[in-house]
Amino acid sequence: MKPMPLEHAPSRMPPNVAMLGLVSLLMAASSQMTNSLLPVYLVTVMGASTATVGLIEGLAEATNSCLRAVSGVISDWIGRRKPLVVFGYALSACVKPVFPLAGSIPVILAARLFDRSGKGIRDAPRDALLADQLHSRVRGSGFGLRITLFTVGTVLGPMLAAGIMAVSAHNFRLVFWVAVIPAALSVLVLVTRVREPPHFASEPKSWLDWQSLTLLPSAYWWVVAVACIIALARFSQAFLLLKANAIGVGMAHVPAYLALMGLVYGVSAYPFGILADCMDRRLQLGMGVVTLAMTHVVLAFADTGSVLILGSLLWGLQLGMIDGLLGASVADTAPPDLRGTGFGIFYLSVGSASLLASTMAGLLWGAGGATLTFSIGAGLAMIALLCVVAARSSFPAFTPHPATP
Repeated sequence: MKPMPLEHAPSRMPPNVAMLGLVSLLMAASSQMTNSLLPVYLVTVMGASTATVGLIEGLAEATNSCLRAVSGVISDWIGRRKPLVVFGYALSACVKPVFPLAGSIPVILAARLFDRSGKGIRDAPRDALLADQLHSRVRGSGFGLRITLFTVGTVLGPMLAAGIMAVSAHNFRLVFWVAVIPAALSVLVLVTRVREPPHFASEPKSWLDWQSLTLLPSAYWWVVAVACIIALARFSQAFLLLKANAIGVGMAHVPAYLALMGLVYGVSAYPFGILADCMDRRLQLGMGVVTLAMTHVVLAFADTGSVLILGSLLWGLQLGMIDGLLGASVADTAPPDLRGTGFGIFYLSVGSASLLASTMAGLLWGAGGATLTFSIGAGLAMIALLCVVAARSSFPAFTPHPATP
């Protein structure tokens, strides 16, 4: 039986969306158990400098982004998404035990690179898999729902890490070992419960040539350009954790700030995803960028735990306002047969900007501390806002048309 064309499919959420969200939840919990402590572990236990932390985070994100581009292209080429998604999640799960076993900074760097390689391999085909089965009327909502479930994991992970640290006398390695469990479960759920929709599976296509990039419209490239500027204004979440450590927050409580940020991200992502299906997305994007600037201002001058809480809340809010919107906009502006490529190029571009941002933040922190670092971030966020405002007369609203597949 021939599958129903997507443009005639009912505007409802397919079961795969929730299952992919559950997979993201489990892997996010695992990753955040490790990531919420890794910067402090590197500085206080391994003796790394903040510049080294920034370089490690930047290299990890760059590796992630480069592989996102490659895997997105391959998923379009072979006409399949799920095999690459499974391989990426499995790679991240397999490398988790290296963190508690590592005895040097180079080994941790290698583990971080392999971990982010797995994320890079899976993300573009996963988001393309999600977009392939979502009608445009619910695409913002679908991306928002997956992000919400993902951020439940980002909250649970740091909370578990904080609890284990509190009862184990700051045993970092025990936390890293426990993180292996949800990573393994995520692969199990993915393999057994997620199905590839029949409307995408097809005969392998020709390998991408540069002329194919001309099929990506100007609206798509605008989304990529603005996302890159926003990425420059954002730093790795590691610097939020370093800020907590710098103002004297106890090591057992540091992950709680990441959990708070993730909680706000998760609560806000789905409502803002619904909103992105109902209004001019540039307005919501502008609001998100303003919130990002406010986040940096608060963190630049935070000197108590209560002020840092406000910074964590704002950080999570701007993520919820922006991330699902950008994902849905990429899906709407990239042609269906180049959707994996579109997500891959998007992630490559944003990741390259993230590499520069994290490396720059590490150097700025060493030169002028948190105040200089976050002040520069606020300035970059305002530049991003100017770009959004300047583009209003040149590009149409990105609210998807109901007839768009």
